[in-house]
Amino acid sequence: MTICRRDLLKLTGAAALAGSFPHQARSADGGVYDLERFGNARILHITDTHAQLLPGYFREPSVNLGIGAMAGQPPHLVGHAFLDHFGIKAESADAYAFTSLDFEKSAARFGKLGGFAHLKTLIDRLRNDTGPQRSLLLDGGDAWQGTGLANALRGADMVEAANLLGIEAMTGHWEFTYGEDALRSNLERFKGEFLAQNVFLTEEAAFNGAKALDSASGRVFKPSMIKEVGGYRVAVIGQAFPYVPIAHPKRFTPDWTFGIREQELQTLIDSLRSTEKVDAVLLLSHNGMDVDLKLASRVHGLDVILGGHTHDAIPQPIAVTNSGGTTLVTNAGSNGKFVGVLDLDLAKGHVRNVRYRLLPVFSELLKPDAEMTALIDKVRAPQVAAWSGRIATTDRLLYRRDNFTGTVDQMICAALRREFDAEIAMSPGFRWGATFLPNQLFTMEDALAETAITYPETYVQKLTGSELKNTLEDVCDNLFNPDPYHQQGGDMVRISGLTYSCTPSEALGRRISNLKLDNGSVIDPNKRYTVAGWAAVNPQQGKPVWDVLAKYLGSGKPLDLPANGVAIQGVSGNPGIADRG
Repeated sequence: MTICRRDLLKLTGAAALAGSFPHQARSADGGVYDLERFGNARILHITDTHAQLLPGYFREPSVNLGIGAMAGQPPHLVGHAFLDHFGIKAESADAYAFTSLDFEKSAARFGKLGGFAHLKTLIDRLRNDTGPQRSLLLDGGDAWQGTGLANALRGADMVEAANLLGIEAMTGHWEFTYGEDALRSNLERFKGEFLAQNVFLTEEAAFNGAKALDSASGRVFKPSMIKEVGGYRVAVIGQAFPYVPIAHPKRFTPDWTFGIREQELQTLIDSLRSTEKVDAVLLLSHNGMDVDLKLASRVHGLDVILGGHTHDAIPQPIAVTNSGGTTLVTNAGSNGKFVGVLDLDLAKGHVRNVRYRLLPVFSELLKPDAEMTALIDKVRAPQVAAWSGRIATTDRLLYRRDNFTGTVDQMICAALRREFDAEIAMSPGFRWGATFLPNQLFTMEDALAETAITYPETYVQKLTGSELKNTLEDVCDNLFNPDPYHQQGGDMVRISGLTYSCTPSEALGRRISNLKLDNGSVIDPNKRYTVAGWAAVNPQQGKPVWDVLAKYLGSGKPLDLPANGVAIQGVSGNPGIADRG
């Protein structure tokens, strides 16, 4: 799709949010979701909801660094730099939804976001506004994981919710960590399409006749679908998370190989355009936004990439030029906080123009859908009753999302150190998980909302100082490698008992320095240290981390959470770092 400067200005102007609303208007719609009609097809996009059936809080990052060419570019903007770039008013409802600025005060003012009953109300309204057969609802993946309920039911609860929501196609990431049997069982009940052009059988699995969509190519899942929307043919290609067997235990997907699969994608796009004669081609992606931006520059024929994985809430698409014209790249946040609304003005064989908004889902502005509320109550009832008792009351803001640290993981690390009497504890840099305000009841359900995965076992081991540094270097390279294709998403591993300096702009092997125990002792490269952790890719035998966390919080002892032990160097003036708060 070619967009001239005039059209791009129209696009970015139209991408402005519906506006903020005053405190007194929270209980009424107030026109926040009244969108001007545009075009002849509406594509609705949600992603990374992480099984958050109920409204909640989710603090956006105050550190999201871009390095090299990505410094100062979306999605690597936070705080006031983010507001200035996208023209959002400070202290507004939109500033609360999109940044961490004044988070506690704004949370009290504007309330919780998301919730599937509220999503249902909003999505139905957005679809009804366009008329019948003129809309399409897509889910970018990470829908089935993120709560204790979803983990216990292996995502079955979320399949029911997705069906009622009306999702017509999805791709995946954490869905794969339930294993092939559970995944296929869920997909048999899912009423939409599961799309993943980049998942193939391994050579051994193909030789042994493992199940695949196409035995000749080895492609495991349907790669794309064509849907008539507004009288035009819209193709949707699925792009699953490319690094599933690397980021997670390979035992969950032993027969499948993933990857970005640029060439296969280009071949598919060309076929859809030349043979199927579609009018628009969309990529439903779980690559992560930096990967999508690079992909958009190297593959031609895509009109829009609807992205996920990195949880970046970006109000306006980024236009990327390639050999075939321009591709727009979006990313729609996480936790059910946002709905992306892509309005297309379609013509025969091409897209004339587009309009995009990323709408925050303010739960207090939306009446919960009665049918979805009943479903949520039904699926929650058998499991959640046992998890509703108070473990503790929060004494500070608990959040996870930031490049280097978060109080949720500081709490988990403190629990691990106390449980194992370890010198050092590590917690993965997951980006999912709820946020909790101070003086909030904290239950087992809440503990599970930060830890519920299919490989939760804790461990304790001895690592040399050299091994510790190498571990930090490897994770840091995953986060700050200048080539997006070498980034897997996620944030820096969280660590307690150890302080260090990090220079993100340096090369692999030179980013991490000045390692010390928190008593000030310099880390000896040859000495072994006791390290506790969880979520290892190799099988472990320890108790689940949620039990360790619950024991720690329920002990009645003061929480000995460490201060942030990371000194970030070489980032002066980088708009991807702001005052934390």
